[in-house]
Amino acid sequence: MGNRYYDLNTYLRELFGCRIQKIALDAGLTCPNRDGSISTGGCIYCNSKGSGTGSFKEGFTITEQINNGKDFLRRRYKAKKFIAYFQSFSNTYGPYEKLKGLYEEAMAIEDIVGLSIGTRPDCVYEAILSLLEHYAKTKLVWLEYGLQSIHDKTLKFINRGHDAECFIKAVELTKGRGIKICAHVIIGLPFEDRADILETAKAVANMELDGIKIHLLYVVKGTRMENLYTEGKYRCLEQEEYANLVCDFLELLPPGMVIQRLTGDPHPDELVAPEWSIRKNETLSLIKRLFVNRNSWQGKKFGNKV
Repeated sequence: MGNRYYDLNTYLRELFGCRIQKIALDAGLTCPNRDGSISTGGCIYCNSKGSGTGSFKEGFTITEQINNGKDFLRRRYKAKKFIAYFQSFSNTYGPYEKLKGLYEEAMAIEDIVGLSIGTRPDCVYEAILSLLEHYAKTKLVWLEYGLQSIHDKTLKFINRGHDAECFIKAVELTKGRGIKICAHVIIGLPFEDRADILETAKAVANMELDGIKIHLLYVVKGTRMENLYTEGKYRCLEQEEYANLVCDFLELLPPGMVIQRLTGDPHPDELVAPEWSIRKNETLSLIKRLFVNRNSWQGKKFGNKV
C-alpha cells in the first residue's frame, strides 16, 4: 500500500506530472545568529556549515551547483524537473539585490520549475516577500521557516534568537501571496517530553501551513550539543522512540499538509550520535510500519480537542 502520509514526491508528481527533485544549494550567505546581529554562536545544534553542503567555500557558483545536481539526480532518480533549494543558513538574509540575483540565476537554468528557500522567521521583510510573490505567479515558490519548537523556553535554551511569536508573525506576513509556507520542527530537543512535542504539532496544525519538515535532533561535531552529549547532559532518542513520536506528530496534522521530511541527513563524518540516524531508509520504513500496525495515518487525530 502507499504512504499513510502526504509526502513531497506525491505532491510534486500531482503538480507537475513527473519526477521532481530538489537541488540543495549553498549561496554563501550567513545568519544573524552567527554574524553578531543576534549572536555569534548560532543554535546549539548547528555547526559552521549551517546544515549545508559547503559548496560555496569550495568555489562552486549557483549555476555550477545546479548543473552538477541535475546530472546526479537524473541518474539516480530519473528526475525530469528540479527545484532550486537554497538550504545553507538563512537565505532571505542579505542585501536585496544580492538575493534577487541569486534567485534569478537559479530560475534562469533550464528545467528549474521552482524555488525553495530556507530561512529564519526574523529574516523576512516586505521587499523580499513581494519579490517572491512575483516569482510565485509563474514558478512554484516555497518559503521554509525554522520554528523548531512552539515553546519559548526551548527556543531560549537552544539559542534560537527568536520566540514563537516571531514565527507566527512571519507566517501571517507571508500568507495570501501565492507563496507556499513550510515549517521546520525538531523532535528530541533538550528537556522536551512527548507532551511538549505534541503541543508543537497542535500549534502547527492550526496555522494553515502548506507543509512541514520534521527533523531528528542529532549531535554533530563542533557544536554545543556535542558538549552537552559528551558531558552526559543530553540523551539522544532511540530509533523506535523517534519513529513513534513522528507517528504521534503526523496524526495531529491536517491530511493535506505536505510532509517534506521525516528525519535528517547527517554527514557521517560529522555525526557524533545517534548512530542509527544515518540509516534514513530504515527509519522511514519503521515509521510506515508503525502506521500500519497502529491502523493510523496523517490527520487521524487532526481537530481532536483532546
